Amino acid sequence: MSISKRSRSLRRAALPFTALMLSLSSCGTYTVIGETGVVQEPATSAEPAMTEGTVQQTEAASEAPETTAAPEFENRDETVYIIGENINVRTAPYIVAGENSNIAFSANTGDEFRRTGYSDSFSRVEREGEIYYISSDYLSKEKPEIPESEAASEEIAASYENGAEIGLDPSWTYADFSVINSGKAVLYKATGNSKGITVAVNAGHGTKGGSSVKTWCHPDKTPKVTGGTTAAGSTKAVAVSGGMTFSDGTPEATVTLKAAKLLKDKLLAAGYDVLMLRDGEDVQLDNVARTVIANNMADCHIALHWDGDGLSSDKGCFYMSTPEGLKGMEPVASNWQKHHALGDSLISGLSAQGLKIWGSNPLPMDLTQTSFSTVASVDIELGNQASDHSDAKLQTLTDGLLAGINIYFGQ
Repeated sequence: MSISKRSRSLRRAALPFTALMLSLSSCGTYTVIGETGVVQEPATSAEPAMTEGTVQQTEAASEAPETTAAPEFENRDETVYIIGENINVRTAPYIVAGENSNIAFSANTGDEFRRTGYSDSFSRVEREGEIYYISSDYLSKEKPEIPESEAASEEIAASYENGAEIGLDPSWTYADFSVINSGKAVLYKATGNSKGITVAVNAGHGTKGGSSVKTWCHPDKTPKVTGGTTAAGSTKAVAVSGGMTFSDGTPEATVTLKAAKLLKDKLLAAGYDVLMLRDGEDVQLDNVARTVIANNMADCHIALHWDGDGLSSDKGCFYMSTPEGLKGMEPVASNWQKHHALGDSLISGLSAQGLKIWGSNPLPMDLTQTSFSTVASVDIELGNQASDHSDAKLQTLTDGLLAGINIYFGQ
């Protein structure tokens, strides 16, 4: 992706190594906390144990913590490699609610470790004589291919002035799948404290006529594997849906834009460049066009939404994860781990702000956005039509998103 991401490989965490590290021989059971800071349900035979990339939660987690036995490791002696970006390398095989204190550093695709123990949840690894623990989902015995020349989005962004309008370049990969692409994204650049990282912020919906035309759901034109706005089995989806309406009559597109602008200001103040994929009430860019622009101009792509589930109470926040049926299709196969790492980081940031997290987070969903994404990409649902979307609530939500972005990029 970007050269800055590779340079952040093995970045040491700012928080100190504390007494929270436990040896397996000294602990029998411990409370399992998901990466989002919410107590996690114990694994069942149908689902894997807790991992960095798969987060499952309970609504009443704070009232009735679950426990599970410490993982029993099968002895191994093999070389393994990281698959994914900004994967946490821990000093103990568990996650602590609201803290990063047992994170030693983060690792990226291709980083090498020696695995000495394996379990479904965590692997015990060694590096430079030290013992660490990494989610088994993000380790492979096969060395992943790392392109010699990755798209360095910050270098591309550097060639544009602050406030530059960015259109869809027809030569970009997947650009020809777009049907609405006369609009422009807007690039805003941090001044004085730039991190060299560009975040694409996508205010969901907001394209007039977007529901009257369709695009292919997948680059290979295969049918959708889940339902949603478009039914499972469909090969084409509306280019941009109109979105739902909040209980007080406010259109979702109005609230996503307001939240996107708040997030933009906070990101710029923190030193991130921001690519606003929708910077006004209407942008003539469909979901494919927005995704392709983000692929070529940004280090990650975050689409803001609220869920239209018909419930009369606040659902809480969650993100759309990659369904199993899509993990073999490119570009999903090469990027879904990054999508999940970003989603988990955002949920961690939101949870740290005391925001409600939906008990079934994340929700596997076949989306046009992630089907065409080649950078870390997430549809984050910040509630539903019954949720508070006041100015004060949007401030808290965007504070949480910024915190999550910082977690993902190791800032």
